[in-house]
Amino acid sequence: MKVCTDACLFGAWIAHAIGQDDSIRNILDIGTGTGLLSLLLAQKTKAVLDAVELDEFAAGQAEENFSSSPWKPRLSIFNAGIAEFYPDKQYDLIISNPPFFENDLKSGNNAKNAAKHDSTLTLEALMLQIRRLLKKDGKACILIPFHRTIYMEELIQGNGYFTNHKMLVKQSNRHDFFRTMLIFSGENSASSNSTLSINENDNTYSMAFTGLLKDYYLKL
Repeated sequence: MKVCTDACLFGAWIAHAIGQDDSIRNILDIGTGTGLLSLLLAQKTKAVLDAVELDEFAAGQAEENFSSSPWKPRLSIFNAGIAEFYPDKQYDLIISNPPFFENDLKSGNNAKNAAKHDSTLTLEALMLQIRRLLKKDGKACILIPFHRTIYMEELIQGNGYFTNHKMLVKQSNRHDFFRTMLIFSGENSASSNSTLSINENDNTYSMAFTGLLKDYYLKL
C-alpha cells in the first residue's frame, strides 16, 4: 500500500486546522493503513493515538512504523474492524481516510479492493461508528472522493453534526476537483470553505501545498 500525496495532504491539513489544541488528548484513526495519518498527527500534537486497521498485513506495517518512530509511546495499533473495536473511552478527534470508491471499478486484488473501495466499510457504517466513538464535543475529519461530497455532507447533517471546515483539492488548475477534506462536529458554526491545487501548471508543487507539507517532506 503506497503512501499517497492526498493522504499526506489530509494529515497536514488536519494538523494545521487543529493547531496546538491541548483539549485534544486522544485521537482515533479509523482505517489507518500503514499508519501515515497517525504518524503525522503524533508529530504535531501531544495526543495519544489509537489506530485501527482491518487488514493484517497493513496493521503489521503500521506497527513497525510506530515502533521505529520517536512518538512510539503515544501510538497503538489494533488489527480489527472498527465495528469490533470497543475501547473504554470516547475520542476528542476521529480521523479517517476511508475506503474508495463506491460503485467504481475494482481491481482483482482483494486487499487492494478493501483498501480502496467501501465494500467493507460504507460511509453510512463509518458515520455510525463515529457517533459511537466520538465525544459529544469532539471533532471528526474525513477524506473522500470529490463526487461523494454532497452525499457525505447530507450524512453529516442527518447524524446531527455540522460541517465546520471543507477543502476541495485538485491536481492543478487545469484539472477538476478529485478529493474533499471535511472537518465536522456538533458545533453549529459557519463553515470555512477553501480550495487547493497540489501542482502549479508547470508541475511544480504549489505554494499552498508546500506550506502545509514543508514540515513533513524532506524535499519541497
